[in-house]
Amino acid sequence: MELILKDTKEIINVSKSVFNCNFNKILVHQVLNSYSISKRQGTKSQKNRSEVSGSGKKPWRQKGTGRARVGSIRSPLWRSGGVTFASKTRDYSQKINKKMYRGALKCIFSKLIQKDKLIILKNFKIKYPKTKKLLKKLNILNLTNVLIIKKKIDKKLFLASRNLYKVKVISTNFVHPLILLTYSSVLITLKALKNIEKILL
Repeated sequence: MELILKDTKEIINVSKSVFNCNFNKILVHQVLNSYSISKRQGTKSQKNRSEVSGSGKKPWRQKGTGRARVGSIRSPLWRSGGVTFASKTRDYSQKINKKMYRGALKCIFSKLIQKDKLIILKNFKIKYPKTKKLLKKLNILNLTNVLIIKKKIDKKLFLASRNLYKVKVISTNFVHPLILLTYSSVLITLKALKNIEKILL
């Protein structure tokens, strides 16, 4: 499969199985759900009647007092008693196989190429870590809401993009399905593209 570099107009060959596969909507949805729900902390915790402090002794005898029968001061009906259906710490993460995860990434990259939302450059860097310099380069490419992917984190690019809400710079190690769909366009260098191709093959 042939793709064109936007800056040099060179033609590059990439794997058809990675960047030109059919979009599997169900697979992508499942992987995105799994990724989102795995970020949920699930640290909520309450005490049930066996965990709250207090004596296990019966407060008064069963009959003859005129009061309601009760077996423990830790009853959920009493003040400072345990919670009836106490929520506990829970792991919400869902297991996704590597094959499914890679398949979802292939689908997303293929869709980005089909919709002309993947901009491939031979290199993308700035001389100084200045936000104005980065904005100038992005304006030339007509990009405002963009994810920039490089093989390794570029410190100058990272510092220049920190104040920009709709611009993010990441390395290939931090690419995941959710972040690829968060931004309107994805700008990727040739080295990063080849690295991703090697991982997904």
